[in-house]
Amino acid sequence: MAVQNLSFYIGTFVNPKDDESCDYHRAGLLVTQPTIGGAKILELLPLERGVKKYGARMTRQNTTDFGHSLILPGFFDMHFHWVQDDVRVMPKDSLLEWLEKYTFPAEMKFAKRSYAAAKARVFFKNLLAHGTIGGACYSSVHEHAVDEALKHARGDFVIGNVLMNMNSPVSLTQTEAESLAVTKRLIARHGVRHCFTPRFAITTTPAVMKKGSALADRARCYKQTHLSETPQEIAFVLSIYRKLPGFEKVRSYTEIYAKSGMLGKRSLMGHGIHLSPKELALLSETKTSVIHCPTSNAPIKEQGLGSGLFDFRKVERAGVRWALGSDIGGGPFLSMFDVMRSFVDQNRRKRVPGATYVKALYRATLAGAEILGLGRRAGSLGRGKDASFIVIPLGDLKLPDGPEVLLKRLIEAHRKERANYSGFVSAVYLNGKRQR
Repeated sequence: MAVQNLSFYIGTFVNPKDDESCDYHRAGLLVTQPTIGGAKILELLPLERGVKKYGARMTRQNTTDFGHSLILPGFFDMHFHWVQDDVRVMPKDSLLEWLEKYTFPAEMKFAKRSYAAAKARVFFKNLLAHGTIGGACYSSVHEHAVDEALKHARGDFVIGNVLMNMNSPVSLTQTEAESLAVTKRLIARHGVRHCFTPRFAITTTPAVMKKGSALADRARCYKQTHLSETPQEIAFVLSIYRKLPGFEKVRSYTEIYAKSGMLGKRSLMGHGIHLSPKELALLSETKTSVIHCPTSNAPIKEQGLGSGLFDFRKVERAGVRWALGSDIGGGPFLSMFDVMRSFVDQNRRKRVPGATYVKALYRATLAGAEILGLGRRAGSLGRGKDASFIVIPLGDLKLPDGPEVLLKRLIEAHRKERANYSGFVSAVYLNGKRQR
């Protein structure tokens, strides 16, 4: 690679490595080199050492100095509903009532392709502006809404249409044959970008889950659904399934998904708050991941659904992988900075140790990329990875000695004005190309 083609970026860098550590350069230099269709990271190093090594090659044309700004890898939001953008701040007294009163009517509008196209264009542009460059996304039941979402999404996303075959509004209900036919077409059209997405066990028949899971597994597609978000949901699910042939003696929500073929190393279970030790063992055994959505699970007074506190320590002890998601529109804000804040805040109030901002950053970036099988090229600023990152101006914030204090000061300054997180990101780069 010709040395004159290198690009250099100067700023303050926090680069996640795991739950407890990250690289921190108060003054750092990111060096990238072009590849076919983009750029890869050559190295990240302290600025002083970087200038000594590359100073002769750094010019006004190939060097971008972001000044007093923080540079992070782009976020992976591992659970969100792009079609629920309009109901993010609607009243949320309970999960099932919120779905009936606000969510389902909003999703019905996506039956019109022109509406879905216009909404997708705006939503995914806005999502990128928040620094989210990958993740797992739920669409509406409509086939064309998935097409429009994948057309406009920028970055590494898997997206699927929610499958609804029972206990659903008439206008959102498909037959089993229709659901499977749509699944086949979307897999044929989008391959591994399609995510097989039964909405949850309440709305999707076991036959569709089992047959659709087999289709997804053969195509190596990811699968996603909701699991154990609230006690009321769990009770309702069990009351339905214990009346269905083959499920009469089912003991748990997780067992229903196991019998329906939904668990596995490419399976993402949204929420997973109220899980027994046996359920966690089953998730671990099948290498199924759980996606935690703190802003959605938060108390109603914080614009969440009040679903409960996710016990991340119990999940980790069971050996279950997990990452963070916004759960738009159960969660009220698109910014993963708000999600990180909520994760730390809720655990701090309950005096749960270990819920740090360094951990939250890892779970909002690299952990999600790893779960999606992208850890070797995305999720952090490591050598050989895609040159994808976001830039956050730090204003008058003074740089501390460690990353935990820096993230805390940056994020907690806006705890009471959460909408401010939407303006944090000033620049987004995907594969070395500036997007905004």
